[in-house]
Amino acid sequence: MKSLRDVWFIAVKDLKLFVTDRMALGAFVLFPFLFVALFSFVMGGVGSEDERMELHIVTQEDSDGLSHQIAKAMETEDEAELEPGELMVIWDEDYEEALQAVVDDRSNGFLAFPEDFSDGISLGHGSSIEVVIDPEATYDRAALNSIAEAIATQVGLQQVVRSAITGFTLEGWLASPDDAARIDRETPELLSVQGGVRMRPSLIEYEVETVGEVEAEEPSTFVIPGYLVMFVFMAAAFSAEIIVRERQNNTLERLLATSVSRASILGGIFAGTAAKGLIQIAVFWTVGLLVFNMDLGNSPAAAVLLSFLMVVMSSAFAIMLATIARTQRSAGSIALVASLVLAPLGGCWWPLFVTPRWMQFLAKMTPHGWATTGFNKLLVFGGDFSAAVPEMLALLGFTALFAAIALLRFRTSAV
Repeated sequence: MKSLRDVWFIAVKDLKLFVTDRMALGAFVLFPFLFVALFSFVMGGVGSEDERMELHIVTQEDSDGLSHQIAKAMETEDEAELEPGELMVIWDEDYEEALQAVVDDRSNGFLAFPEDFSDGISLGHGSSIEVVIDPEATYDRAALNSIAEAIATQVGLQQVVRSAITGFTLEGWLASPDDAARIDRETPELLSVQGGVRMRPSLIEYEVETVGEVEAEEPSTFVIPGYLVMFVFMAAAFSAEIIVRERQNNTLERLLATSVSRASILGGIFAGTAAKGLIQIAVFWTVGLLVFNMDLGNSPAAAVLLSFLMVVMSSAFAIMLATIARTQRSAGSIALVASLVLAPLGGCWWPLFVTPRWMQFLAKMTPHGWATTGFNKLLVFGGDFSAAVPEMLALLGFTALFAAIALLRFRTSAV
């Protein structure tokens, strides 16, 4: 019972020092929201519009070629009639101009038919469709490749039918010259039917079903969790500076002299550091919900628990850092460097899912990377509680590691 009372008094003492320190409150509780407000303003409305994708088609054939028929069939006749999100197909007649538009970043790419497209199809030796694309236009590349494959498949099916009819004629399946003449007249009609079903006039058709209006994500949903992880960890890390100072001025030794156990001192320091972190996350979530209209996702309990585990891990790191640093200045320097390096590496400044794979790999070596990944799963991608369990277990693993080092190296004297 006495040990718990000692832990309580030490924790309350540290908490009072934090609350009465206006600079600390401003730096770790109020200052982060200046960043949140700034980024919410800059990113406001991002993703609120469903931009129409434009796909360009170019043919180098004469006007009577098959590719012209395909291009005309696919061309969007009236842009005004398109619904938001529908694909707009544009027929460009000049290959060089279309290519230059891609080079100048005025177009993301186009589909090009060669000048011998019709001859290759009619003579049976085949042809090709060229896809010219900006390497960064991922969605346009996927759309153009899909259209090229669809055209190739459709033309191929018609070529099979044409070859079969020609084979019948050559092998004498037709009873008379009149039958041959009739086949010549009716070949287009035969080619327009496959499997007893009349083909559509256009080789490519698609349907767009609008399920709901496109709504912009609240920027705070991306920004607040990242800054929560960054500033909770930073505040805890700077607590190591206070621990080292109390060790150097013999405060911890005097506590031992008053029959306070070493375990109670360690527990009190940990509880006081964790209490500061809990105040931070309470302020972060309250302001985020009431002021910045952020969404806690499908499992608010998971987001809160993940925040709590981040506080526990950060508190363990602070004590570990205090056992490593020999002076107050070195503790502060290490805390600052660790906070500023781990924050961007762990995805506090930008979503990890937009970073290169090597950076995502390095992020897995940091507690920040696991925490921000868990928040992204819950708040951005709408995951349930189970989705963030791996990230919670990872934070517990970091906590156990930091706590083990702190227990082994903790000392109350500066010697």
